[in-house]
Amino acid sequence: MIPIRNKKKTLKVTVEEMRNFALAYVEKYAPSKQQLKTYLLKKYLKISVPDVKKQDVNNLIDIVLSDLEKSKFINDKFYSESKAKSMIQRGSSINKIRNYLIGKGINDKFINETVSQIQDNNSEQDFFSAIKICKKKRIGPARTEDNRPLFYKKDISLLARNGFDFETSKKVMDIKKEDYLRIVKLL
Repeated sequence: MIPIRNKKKTLKVTVEEMRNFALAYVEKYAPSKQQLKTYLLKKYLKISVPDVKKQDVNNLIDIVLSDLEKSKFINDKFYSESKAKSMIQRGSSINKIRNYLIGKGINDKFINETVSQIQDNNSEQDFFSAIKICKKKRIGPARTEDNRPLFYKKDISLLARNGFDFETSKKVMDIKKEDYLRIVKLL
């Protein structure tokens, strides 16, 4: 016998189902609030139940998200701080971190707090991050002395694509090999 799929769901069942989807997603990916909202919206628009308006689904998602925020399953402040910390360890610039968090839908207040916290901890964070990129990609001061002038423009542009401003890039590119090796040992 073929089961009937078009059963009418009550509001309570729909909210519980949505909460279960959200908890499973949070457990697996640790998303920001906006990422979770997008996921749930796509999930419920794909189902496309007749007689349900997009605004109603949106309201239900907002209810579930506020409930998850109250129970501290999702926290954009924690998300922005943890992502920024991991991106700094990989050598990302402050501009790249800011743009990443904006893309994830984090509130401007949390982004500004995170960026100011990074700058308070280390005022030269971009310089050290650029050194990490140079070490990782073997560019700039990590190259042999013979090849540095040949690849100068290419290396500067690589640093620019990673979000570093021209002054920081130039400062890193003009550093002597001995100084670079000393800084790398400190990192």
